[in-house]
Amino acid sequence: MLMYKLSIAPMLDITDRHCRAFFRLFSPHIRLYTEMIHCGAILFGDRERFLAFNEQEHPVAIQLGGSDPAQLAQVAKIAEDYGYDEVNLNVGCPSDRVQAGRFGACLMAEPQVVAECVLAMNEAVSIPVTVKNRIGIDDQEPQQSLGEFVSCVAQAGCSEFIIHARKAWLKGLSPKDNRNIPPLDYALVYALAAQHPQLDICINGGINTLQEARHHLHYTAGVMMGRAPIDNPWLLSEAHSLYGETSAPFQSRSEVVLAYCDYLDNQLAQGIWLKHMVAPLMGLYKGQPNAKFWRRNLAEQCRVPGAAVESITVALTEMQD
Repeated sequence: MLMYKLSIAPMLDITDRHCRAFFRLFSPHIRLYTEMIHCGAILFGDRERFLAFNEQEHPVAIQLGGSDPAQLAQVAKIAEDYGYDEVNLNVGCPSDRVQAGRFGACLMAEPQVVAECVLAMNEAVSIPVTVKNRIGIDDQEPQQSLGEFVSCVAQAGCSEFIIHARKAWLKGLSPKDNRNIPPLDYALVYALAAQHPQLDICINGGINTLQEARHHLHYTAGVMMGRAPIDNPWLLSEAHSLYGETSAPFQSRSEVVLAYCDYLDNQLAQGIWLKHMVAPLMGLYKGQPNAKFWRRNLAEQCRVPGAAVESITVALTEMQD
């Protein structure tokens, strides 16, 4: 059953291992997710590139895209062997490319296929297998279809669903529009959680503050946040309070920066360029004086070949001055 209350959503080209290492600094309890990875990329591509992560990221989950039970089972086992703590199946992405591959949100119309995928993965691994889905797609009536979907997949052994409380429109809306235009229906997710107390129902979509997260936790087992902590990571500085802890790991943004610099030094020694790891810091000073200067300084100084951690510490000193 669910051992955490807050998680950071899987986001393509955002939640890479460096981003996850940065978020881990704020709390040892937050569940972190990889970007969505299609099974084929792991089975036939550069496996180490897609699966490598840092030990400090735990608890960390891998999100998979696919609809072939045998392939998903094989990849789930590979992920377990790599040390991941959870396997999550994407049933929420509405992009045209994902639809063409018959995975993501279009699988909301095929709950039996999702159930077969979950069953196959559960038989292959001992770590939790979870599903992230929408409340419905296109002309489905979520009040009926969502409950039917969850009931069908739960029978295959899935006990945790992370539900984006919006429909996905597979035609006519871009993935970005699908994150904002379809109206949120939190009440429907609350009702589902009340109807299925044996399941861990987590809620996602439009959650921008920890105050909002606390409200949702009155009705659901967990909350997943997406763009908000990317735009303003400092909002996670109070994440400890969700777990009954009285003190935060950091008292200031500068302490977070210096802690991340320790991580960066280690990665630089392994040949990773600074420009590939600086993105998580961009929004740290959002709403603060000279935030624009901070972002510009990082963008200009940290992206040149051979840039070192001193590029960040100099920018930090100037911010404090």
